[in-house]
Amino acid sequence: MFRILKKSLKTGVVTGQHPAAAPLEETSTSEAKEKARPFRSSLAFRAVDTGSCNACEMEMNALANPVYDIERFGIHIAASPRHADALVVTGPVTVNMEHALKDVYQQTPDPKIVIALGDCAINCGVFKGSYAVTGPVDRHIPVDVRIPGCPPRPVNILNALQELRKGSDKG
Repeated sequence: MFRILKKSLKTGVVTGQHPAAAPLEETSTSEAKEKARPFRSSLAFRAVDTGSCNACEMEMNALANPVYDIERFGIHIAASPRHADALVVTGPVTVNMEHALKDVYQQTPDPKIVIALGDCAINCGVFKGSYAVTGPVDRHIPVDVRIPGCPPRPVNILNALQELRKGSDKG
């Protein structure tokens, strides 16, 4: 055991930094950044799946692993919309989830931020034209931030959240 410990101390850190993201297009408006002003020190978001393939949820869950560790930035996932500052909506809005999405939106206290995560939430993606889809998220509730990708990488999600909160620091 001491041999292994000595070898690991001699080798040092061998893991790298988390990968750098591709430059993001403008994902949030100045109005969204203004709404984020109260959340510059911490942000709790509630994930809402309105009919996705779960790829976006898997990438969002990766944010909580030791590589990305969103907790160190003061961002965490809330279990209830009543405790959330933001809603992260994934997937196109299906017929069965339309009413539930509006209920969750109403239960989230003001001021709230709505984030459309992934191409399906932004423009229905591969589900466009399906009989079960009623449209993208912004057809049902107002969207403040759009994070494109199919699915978006965890780094892109983290950068968009950080960009939103950095913009709220000004003023």
